[in-house]
Amino acid sequence: MNQKIKDSPIQNSIIGILGGGQLGRMLAIAASRLGYKSHIFDPNINSPASQVSTFSTQASYDNVQALASFAKSVDIVTYEFENIPTDALNIIEKHASIFPSKEALFTSQDRLVEKQFLTSLGLKTAPFQNIENINDLNNALDKIGIPAILKTRRLGYDGKGQVKINDTNNLDKILTQFHNVPCILEGVVNFNMEISIIGARDQFGAVSCYDPGENYHENGILKTTLVPAKINQKTSTDAVLLTGKILNELDYIGVIGVELFVTDNGLLINEIAPRVHNSGHWTQNGCLIDQFEQHIRAIVGLKLGDGKRHSNIEMINILGDDFKKLDKFVKDGKSALHLYGKEDIKVGRKMGHINKIYEF
Repeated sequence: MNQKIKDSPIQNSIIGILGGGQLGRMLAIAASRLGYKSHIFDPNINSPASQVSTFSTQASYDNVQALASFAKSVDIVTYEFENIPTDALNIIEKHASIFPSKEALFTSQDRLVEKQFLTSLGLKTAPFQNIENINDLNNALDKIGIPAILKTRRLGYDGKGQVKINDTNNLDKILTQFHNVPCILEGVVNFNMEISIIGARDQFGAVSCYDPGENYHENGILKTTLVPAKINQKTSTDAVLLTGKILNELDYIGVIGVELFVTDNGLLINEIAPRVHNSGHWTQNGCLIDQFEQHIRAIVGLKLGDGKRHSNIEMINILGDDFKKLDKFVKDGKSALHLYGKEDIKVGRKMGHINKIYEF
C-alpha cells in the first residue's frame, strides 16, 4: 500500500474505483464521508458513480494508456464488480495497490475455481462438474442427475449465463447457445431459504460480519432482503464462521458477499462475491457503519467500524418496471430511498432501492 494512505489515512487521498455502477457510486459517497476523493474508471459516459466522484476516466478496460494514467493518479485501487480483465489488473498493479487482491478476484471470476477453492476448505457446495464438451455434459448428468443447472464458468450474473436442464433433449443446442464456452454443471439444491452474509476483513487481520439477510428473487434477480433472517442462532453462527474462514484463507482485505442455501443438512455455499453486495444495502439504514464505509475503512488501513444492527430492515430493489411508479417511493416518508442516477430504464435493471424499518 502507498505510504500516503497507510500513514495518514484522512488527508484527501484518492481512491481509484474500477467500475462506475451503483456499487461504485455508493463506495464513492462513503469515501467522501471519510475525507477521501474518488476516481472512477468506467467505459460508459456519465456512469452512476462518475456523477458523485471527484474524478472520472471514461475508457475501455483494454486501453493500456488510460489504465496506467488512472493508476498513477490514485493512491489505492478497488473495484465494484468481478469481471475485470486480468490484463487490466496487471497494468494497474504496476503503479498502485489493489484491494481486495488480484488472487481473490481470480478465485471468484471462474465458478469452477471458486467451487474447488471452497471445497478445499472443507465447505459444502452443490455437487458440480466441469463441462468442456457434450461428452462432459452427458457424463456429468449421469453423476449429478436431473434436474441440474448448466452455468457458464465466467461472466454470469442476475440469472444470466445459466439454464436449467430437465431432460437430455437438445443438449447440443444448449451448449451451442452458450457458444461452447467452458461451463459448470451444478446439482439442484433443495433448500429452505437463501441467505447471504456480508463480511469484512481489515489489514490488521480483524474480521467482522453483518447479520445474515434472507433473500427473495424474481426471475433470477434479487428483489428483497429481510434482516434479520428467520434462522436459528446455530445457523447464523455457522454462516459467520465459514465467512471468516474464507476471508482468512484468501488473506482478504475489504468486504465480501457470501450467498448461502439453508438446507436440512446445514449450509451450502452458492457463490462468493469479492466486493460490496446488493444484499448488504440494508446496512445503510440498519447499522451505524454500512458495508460501503466498512469496505473503504478496510482497504485504506483503518480499523473496521461498528457493524452491529440497530433496526430490523427490509431492503427492496427498485427495478426498471418499478421505476415508472417512482412517485410511490418518493412520497413514502417511512422508507429511505437510494436512487442510482441511471439514465436508461430497462426491464429488470436495478434503478435504486429502498430500506424500510419494520417490526415482526
